[in-house]
Amino acid sequence: MIENEPEAETGISSTLIEELDFTQDEIDEQQEVDPTPGRVAYTSTDFDVEGLVRRLGRNDIVIPTFGEESPDDVQIETARFQRPSVWTKVQMDRFIESLLLGYPIPGIFLVQQRDKRYLVLDGQQRLRTLAAFYEGIAHKKEFSLQHVGSEFKGLTYKKLSGEQRRSLDSTFIQATIVQTDASQTSLDAVYQVFERLNTGGTQLTPHEIRIALYAGPMMDWLTLLNNVTSWRGLYGPPARHLRDQELILRIVALVVSPGTYKRPLKKFLNDFLSAHRTMTDISPDDLEERFTKAADLLLSGPGAGVLRPGGNAVNAALTEALFVGLMRALEIRDFSPKEIADASSRLALSPDLSNATQRATADEESVRRRLAIVTEAFLG
Repeated sequence: MIENEPEAETGISSTLIEELDFTQDEIDEQQEVDPTPGRVAYTSTDFDVEGLVRRLGRNDIVIPTFGEESPDDVQIETARFQRPSVWTKVQMDRFIESLLLGYPIPGIFLVQQRDKRYLVLDGQQRLRTLAAFYEGIAHKKEFSLQHVGSEFKGLTYKKLSGEQRRSLDSTFIQATIVQTDASQTSLDAVYQVFERLNTGGTQLTPHEIRIALYAGPMMDWLTLLNNVTSWRGLYGPPARHLRDQELILRIVALVVSPGTYKRPLKKFLNDFLSAHRTMTDISPDDLEERFTKAADLLLSGPGAGVLRPGGNAVNAALTEALFVGLMRALEIRDFSPKEIADASSRLALSPDLSNATQRATADEESVRRRLAIVTEAFLG
C-alpha cells in the first residue's frame, strides 16, 4: 500500500483523501483511465412522484442496499449498488419542501434489467425519502415536516391539503434509464457510468462499486474467506470499505489467472469476477484450502507483523505477493511454520521485493516481479 505518493501525481490533496477515508491507492485507482471504455444505451423519461412511490412499493424499482442481500438478488444483474440511507431528517424535510414549492431537483439514474425492473444507479436518498414520506415514517418516527418554512411545518403526507397532495403526486422527476444485458461489455459500461456518478459524501471505493455490480456466488465465497480465523488474525479487525475482501480477490485472481494481469487493476478484477462469477469453472475447495493453509503458516510462522513492514498499516502489495507465492508453493509441497518464518526473514532483506511492493505497485512488471521473488523464496 502506497502511503506517500506525491500529491501532484493525482491532483487530490491529502486533506480530501482523509475526508473521504480513502487510501492513496484507491484514489489512484479511481482516476486511472480505462483505455477502452464501453458505450451504453440509455433513454430519458419523466416519472410522476406518486408513480415512483407506487413502483417502489411493488418492487418494480429496486433500491439495492450495499452489503446486504435480498431474496431477489439472484435475479438482479447489478445488485447492491447503494449504502443504507444516510440522509439526515433535515435533508429529508428540505427535499420534500423543495417538491412542494416546485423547485427544480436533480434527476435519477436507473438501470433497466432483463426482467424490466429498474435498479437505482443514482438517486437512492431522494427515492427513500419519498417512500418514507408517503408511508409516514422516517428514522422510526412519524415523518412530519419540521425543518421547513411555516407553510409546511408539522405536515405529514396525510395532513397535506388536497391541492398540496395533488401537486406533490403529479410532480415529475426526470429519469435517465441505462440498459444492460448482463454481458461483460454491458457491465463494464455500467461500471463506468456509476464510477463517474460516484461523487459526494457517500462516495464508494472501486471495490464497493464492484461488489454492487458483480454480486453472486464468487462474491459470497470471498465473504467466507474474509472470515477465515487465521486471515483475521493476520489482517486484524474488518476493514472499512471492505479493503480486506478486495485484497483476497486480488490474491485469488492472481493465483487463478496470473498471466492475464494488465493495468488498470480495477478492470482486471472486474473481468475476473465477470468470468468466474458463478464459480463453475474453478476449484473453490482447493483454493480455499490453500488460502487457509497459507494464512495459518504466515500467522504461526512470522506472525501478523509480516504484512506490516515498518508500520501499522497492512501493505496490500506485499500481502498479495506472500499469499500468492505461498499458495503456488503449496501446490508442490507442504511447509512448516519455521520454514515460512525463515523465508519471510530473507524476503524482508530483499531490495527488489521492497521496490516492487512500495512503488508503482499496480504496474505489470511490479506485479510479475514480486510474485516471482516470493514464490522462488518459498520454494528455494
